[in-house]
Amino acid sequence: MGIVSSNKEINKKEINCGESFNIKLSLSASPNIVENPTDIILVLDRSGSMAGNPLINLKKGAKKFVEIIADSTDGTNEQIGSGSRIGIVSFSETATKNTELITSVADLNAAIDSLVAVGSTNHEDGFKKAVELFDPNSSNARVIVMFTDGVTTAGGNPIPVTELAKSQGALIYCIGLIGSSGLDVNALNDWSSDPNSAYVVITPNDDDLEEIFQELAENISNPGATNISIVDTVNPAFKVTGLVSSSKGEFEILNDNSIKWKINELGVTSNEAATLEFSVKQVGDFTGSIEVNNSIEYQDTEGNQVIFPSPVIKSLCNNSICVEECPISIDISTPGCEDFVKYNAGNIKINSSGTILELSVKIMNVCPNKRVALAVILNEVDINNNEYERGFKTLLIPAHNDPSCKDVLVECIKFILPEELNVNDETRSACNQRRFVAKFFTNYVDSDFYCSEKK
Repeated sequence: MGIVSSNKEINKKEINCGESFNIKLSLSASPNIVENPTDIILVLDRSGSMAGNPLINLKKGAKKFVEIIADSTDGTNEQIGSGSRIGIVSFSETATKNTELITSVADLNAAIDSLVAVGSTNHEDGFKKAVELFDPNSSNARVIVMFTDGVTTAGGNPIPVTELAKSQGALIYCIGLIGSSGLDVNALNDWSSDPNSAYVVITPNDDDLEEIFQELAENISNPGATNISIVDTVNPAFKVTGLVSSSKGEFEILNDNSIKWKINELGVTSNEAATLEFSVKQVGDFTGSIEVNNSIEYQDTEGNQVIFPSPVIKSLCNNSICVEECPISIDISTPGCEDFVKYNAGNIKINSSGTILELSVKIMNVCPNKRVALAVILNEVDINNNEYERGFKTLLIPAHNDPSCKDVLVECIKFILPEELNVNDETRSACNQRRFVAKFFTNYVDSDFYCSEKK
């Protein structure tokens, strides 16, 4: 079968500044389907939420799957060859055996085309009907491909049925479409074969279904993979820090952003999965969502085509500190139909007319658990380059508790510059250009030094 599934996942959805997280790569492979006949059952969701484009694209994907399996098993006259067979089960409130395990491509396509979206979602009955299709006297390998776009809304818990199927040697793949009724990814992980990352594919877009079914069929059709090489390069915002675990193969750190995973052979004589988990640390200064991948390259002797997803992580990093907040607004409301309204706005500070200059500065390499004193001197410069004092501020920058030193952006340092102090223009117009120079001084407030007591 070759590489039948691949996945890339991360163990955190969001991180703080400088925080580490783990990346897990997964592969599964199986022997050649021509030399190892396989019974494959497609279990297809036809609940009401599949109406419209989702069902149309599902049918395209399922028929493409059948076509590829037929071509790869040396089938003739529109037949699946080499002893392999495919069966179709569909489900909504209850499940239906749309076909037995058969070899006719035309009959399989007709069964797929007959699906109509209506009703609730009974995953348990879908799995039950699939297990019933398997012939207990057959020596063929067993594969179940479950497709669904929603959560269970009818029937019982599918887990006892899926555990029975797996105990009888069946591999279970789950394809999940994030539909209008939501999707329970944890449930798909519980139903699928282990490791979940190698046997579960999730997509938010039904346009991807044909490609997903095509890739799965192509990989099932290939022989097991040999001389596997994977080079994973992460986004420059992260740095590779080391190996967490590996079930098979060799791990090598190529540089700060790249690793290589080499496996001599996988799935050559029997169904087999492999996982590699490594850790990375955020080193870039960013806030918001960012893709973990920069690039990932796969090669093997058999020419398997393998695509890994690109997970997204959210950074809660915010290295900026606003040291002077904006003035507090005072809400004033007036009643209707009044010619005169008197309102006491309270006490306010004196504000001079002129320019408000707001500065920001980044303090580099601030170590953890140390407060920083920041002094700012602002001078105005005339046409002869003479300087005039306009302001001096000392600010206390709070300590951060990140595990390592980092840059801290200090914002909102405000100076009020009245036009009466303009040294370059006698008209004192707010539209005239003025020149200033700012000088910054920093030092740690906290240190590790303590005076010893006199004896």
